[in-house]
Amino acid sequence: MAARALVAAVVLCVCAELQEARGSGGDAPHRRFEYKHSFKGPHLSRDGSIPFWVHTGSAIPSADQIRITPSLRSQKGSVWTKTPVSFEHWEAEVAFRVSGRGRTGADGLAIWFSAAQGLEGPVYGAADQWNGVGIFFDSFDNDGKKNNPAVIVVGNNGKLVYDHQNDGSTQALGTCLRDFRNKPYPVRARITYYKKTLTVLINNGFTPEKEDYEFCTKVDNMIIPPTGYFGISAATGGLADDHDVLSFLLFRLTEPGQELPPPEQEIPKEEQDKYQEEFQNFQLELDKKKEEFQKEHPDVQGQPLEDLYESVSDREFRQVFEGQNRIHMEIKQLNRQLAMILDEQRRYVSVITEEISKRGTQSGQVCLEPVSTNPHSTRINYKQNGNTVSASVKQLAVGQHENVGGLGSYETVQHFNDIKEHLHVVKRNIEHIIQKNTPKCPELPPLPACLTMAHFVAVVVIQTLLFLGYFMYK
Repeated sequence: MAARALVAAVVLCVCAELQEARGSGGDAPHRRFEYKHSFKGPHLSRDGSIPFWVHTGSAIPSADQIRITPSLRSQKGSVWTKTPVSFEHWEAEVAFRVSGRGRTGADGLAIWFSAAQGLEGPVYGAADQWNGVGIFFDSFDNDGKKNNPAVIVVGNNGKLVYDHQNDGSTQALGTCLRDFRNKPYPVRARITYYKKTLTVLINNGFTPEKEDYEFCTKVDNMIIPPTGYFGISAATGGLADDHDVLSFLLFRLTEPGQELPPPEQEIPKEEQDKYQEEFQNFQLELDKKKEEFQKEHPDVQGQPLEDLYESVSDREFRQVFEGQNRIHMEIKQLNRQLAMILDEQRRYVSVITEEISKRGTQSGQVCLEPVSTNPHSTRINYKQNGNTVSASVKQLAVGQHENVGGLGSYETVQHFNDIKEHLHVVKRNIEHIIQKNTPKCPELPPLPACLTMAHFVAVVVIQTLLFLGYFMYK
């Protein structure tokens, strides 16, 4: 009975959890996109500015992204919203790339919600002692604990100084280890602040799936300022990375059951007139270009404009066809040049073969002739054969100089190696004939020894006696 009761209790708990999960899924908050606090390419920046945003430091806006810092040492940059945000609940989706050539990078990138714009400072390019929350993507391991790259959530009430030496670990409200450098796809972060709970989800950038998020960290009972600015900053130090932000999308969250926030008030009359004037000028310019195009191309009048432009698939097929056609033409050209080179090679090889056969016949006749016993005549024959060999080599060199391209193949080199070897054989045979028929001088008899051992001993004894006698006489 006790076992059955335990099983029933477990089943009830599981059912309750499932119902709670379903209820929470059905009670998802309503999301509304806030375009004035977001940016995304293409056409992100046309004149170096970002609509509704301000950038400082080394930040470089372009049409597709914002490079917060380039891969240079000691760089700082940031982008911030121009107007403050007063949402009770919000969600931000950020797509970015952190790339560098080194095994480790520095310093990192930060996403901010602060009561004031931290345009420049020591904390990842933004001001310290901020009032709000910062989500730091730290690349460099300052404390040497091998716990970087990491994502760190740090809150501040405007009085704390960021702990750089310990990578903010003493002040972190939440953290997770994620390698976000040099990924094949952009890394995405989804930051949600809902009912005083901050949740950070990370897409690691290994797949193109935009919704493939993983849980990173969660901070409960977090109090942030009711009004603040969103910002993104980055900094480099002794090491450097490119910190590129591709998009920042902000959504206002509304609890289910509550009345949706009213749409924003109409823009001022001055801005309306300005935008209307720009639109009219653009429309007039477009109509003028259409008329010019129809005058220049009367044959396409009445034809839909979509038919005048190729689609993406048509352009790809055309590029593939043009590439293959170009490759085919290059192969034909190479085949034609190769045929010419082979023809020249055959002609030169035939000439060289005839010349070598003639020289070989002459050398054979020289070997069959009776060898003269006169060394002088043998040297003359050697000279003649040497001159013949030199002439052959010179002729080969001239042929090689005239057709450098034709004699560069393997077969031609092999023919010349064979010819060279035959010439060396002829030269060795002639030298052997010369050495064999050169008369040798008769060997002279050995000279007799001028001094024998007996004579030497006698002379030494006589000199000794004379020396002793002379010494005694003195």
